Amino acid sequence: MIKIDYPPYQPKIKKEGNNEFIFDEIRKRWIVLTPEEWVRQNFLQYLIQIKKYPASLIAIEKEIIVNNLKKRFDVVVYDTNTKPWMLIECKEMNVDLTEKVLNQILRYHSSLQTPFLVITNGLYCIAYQNANGQLKPLLQIPSVS
Repeated sequence: MIKIDYPPYQPKIKKEGNNEFIFDEIRKRWIVLTPEEWVRQNFLQYLIQIKKYPASLIAIEKEIIVNNLKKRFDVVVYDTNTKPWMLIECKEMNVDLTEKVLNQILRYHSSLQTPFLVITNGLYCIAYQNANGQLKPLLQIPSVS
């Protein structure tokens, strides 16, 4: 597993009624602040601030078709040719990164075919490189090329 050292991050948070919202800098809108969304927003800051991924190449919660079903991926990072490069699945902190989580991202991967896959619960990450159909575990999150 990869331990992530998150950068300092002061998210914009507001409360409306019984709900808290966090401002998503990429989607440019307020999102209900769930435990999974907290992980996603912090991981995005890590990718942008630490790994220097261009925010313009990141897509969040877009619809894809998997086995004739409509699904939504958590995060996809595109390469400079706008080809899907990395698929990221975020889980809330109390969710273990099990084979079930890996199988979920692999279902999305069957549609997107990215060279890199990452699963994270905010505390830890597991990253893989898809090399000729084989998943090779990585020791760190790849740098954007």
